[in-house]
Amino acid sequence: MANKVEVKELLDAGVHFGHLTRRWNPNMAPYIYMERNGIHIINLYKSAAKMQEAGEALSKIAASGRKILFVATKKQAKEIVAEQAERANMPFITERWPGGMLTNFVTIRKAVKKMASIDRMKKDGTFNTLSKKERLQVDRLRAKLDKNLGSIADMSRLPGALFVVDITREHIAVKEAQKLNIPIFAMVDTNSDPRDVDYVIPANDDASKSIAKVVSYVADSIVEGLSERKSSGKEKEEGSEDKPAKKAPKAKKPQLETEVPSTDPQDKKDMKEAKEDVKLQSKQETLEKARSNDEEE
Repeated sequence: MANKVEVKELLDAGVHFGHLTRRWNPNMAPYIYMERNGIHIINLYKSAAKMQEAGEALSKIAASGRKILFVATKKQAKEIVAEQAERANMPFITERWPGGMLTNFVTIRKAVKKMASIDRMKKDGTFNTLSKKERLQVDRLRAKLDKNLGSIADMSRLPGALFVVDITREHIAVKEAQKLNIPIFAMVDTNSDPRDVDYVIPANDDASKSIAKVVSYVADSIVEGLSERKSSGKEKEEGSEDKPAKKAPKAKKPQLETEVPSTDPQDKKDMKEAKEDVKLQSKQETLEKARSNDEEE
């Protein structure tokens, strides 16, 4: 279960500050508390409830073993999201969102594998056989790939969920996730449309303090889900050790194949002769045994 969110902590972090009233999205009206000095104020009680709801859902996804992809390319959110995602051992995108990251995931995986192949080249000495110009080009390619895709190198399949900071800025990521029916968790400010998101966290997505507060809570929920997964895995192992091993089922005896008698006349003749020989031999054996018994008596 996700930890309880304190409204006072959200207030101190400035989560309640929205955008200018002229830039608001009418669909955010249920989450707005009031207007002050031309700025909308977000209802923090609703923010706290939504944070807790999102935290519980993310914890379950993490416990199921699926990855949660963090997306935040705005300047004030980059470092915070990268730090918290690494703490939760989850993939993240903090540079430019690569188009088709989700909808064309196979191509993205090829680019990630190219990074691995360059690393292998450096280990086995193939890299040193290249010319100086080629080595420089390969190094630049490796640096570019690492900058854009290095944080998702361990993501071998599509994520179980997306956590987005500022859905207006990351609209391409949101559209791709919607197309693939991937659940979206997001910090949604008063200028964004909450209908695009499955789990809305109404919050100020511009201030670094507000972002840090929400993202750290999300990361804590994911870490909690991962720890539950580990503990349940250990319990299963212990339970399997306690139970006596089941006896292996007895192997069935192979059935002998029945030979079909030959219809060839020569084969029939040979078989007849063979049977007569066997009968004669058996008669001789019985006579010899009888004679030996008489001599012993």
